[in-house]
Amino acid sequence: MNLEQRIIRQIGANGPISVADYMAMCLFDRDAGYYTTHEPFGKDGDFITAPEVSQMFGELVGVWCVNAWQALGSPDDFVLCEIGPGRGTLMKDLIRTAGKIAPDFIAAARIHMVEISERLTRIQQETLAKHSDAVVWEKNFSEITSGPLITIANELFDAIPSRQYVKTKGRFVERMLALDTGRNLVFAVGSGSIDLSLLPLGHDIAPEGSIFEIAPARNALMQEIASHIHRDRGAALLFDYGHLQQGFGDTLQALSRHTSVDVLHIPGAADLTTHVDFHGLALAARTEGCKTSAMTQGDFLLAMGLLDRAGVLGQDKSAEVQDKIRLDVERLAGPEQMGTLFKVLCVSDPATHVFPFEPK
Repeated sequence: MNLEQRIIRQIGANGPISVADYMAMCLFDRDAGYYTTHEPFGKDGDFITAPEVSQMFGELVGVWCVNAWQALGSPDDFVLCEIGPGRGTLMKDLIRTAGKIAPDFIAAARIHMVEISERLTRIQQETLAKHSDAVVWEKNFSEITSGPLITIANELFDAIPSRQYVKTKGRFVERMLALDTGRNLVFAVGSGSIDLSLLPLGHDIAPEGSIFEIAPARNALMQEIASHIHRDRGAALLFDYGHLQQGFGDTLQALSRHTSVDVLHIPGAADLTTHVDFHGLALAARTEGCKTSAMTQGDFLLAMGLLDRAGVLGQDKSAEVQDKIRLDVERLAGPEQMGTLFKVLCVSDPATHVFPFEPK
């Protein structure tokens, strides 16, 4: 019985399931989930993440991490953590860069990789084989040891399941997955409603059919990270695609082979995500006593010296290599590509300020 058949059987026996439950089954089912069975990354996968576009991304994140460490007073023992590390490319570039500009940073770091997928953990271990003695893998962030923390995550929160609520007859009720008369998966309206205080301003005048997305599991992880940072000091740098202000809209999407597909088409065979509500994440971090600041990925990379780094990489190289570097810069920071859609949130303890963010 494949995953779609199991989902249909579960709904038939127990009733409709939430969008969040559907996402969780499609992405993380032990036997047929997308992240447990597929190779999602790279040109031969379903999508390309920023670290896979160019080494410049990981290098500039490495520079930021060194700056954050210095802003913390250059502690001689701290935790360097990446959550959801993909193939390990970002950490590999980060370690190489930091090792060149600040060897004491690497010497002081206790490196933790948080990854729930055993398949991806094996790939990361191969990528970071040179540093195997210095890196520890954990299943959950809660397993991270105490101490000053510098943590990074790229395209982590979008894959954490979110709930959807749809305005129906003047009320926002949960959007569910049900079965039609032919036992096919379809979206349906449930009976559970949402606390009105959680809705954005203007919900009372939003038109019928408006959809609001909320992800309690994302906020819970953000609070866990922020709690560690507030207790032991530190900073987090979090990249994802999403919006800086709350609003309405259906952003549930599926991607396969770099192409959008129906979210109900072959569960487990495509990446399922929703856009990240950075406003909600920032509020969650501030409830734990941290301060936050956000900007677009393009603004961050340009402030960190993307153009200068591109110039150094392209120096004395062939015209073909220079053209490739220019295309990579445009893809990472251009407003029509990743530069504007992707945002970056910085979370830090009240005493720590890290360039190029404005504390709030």
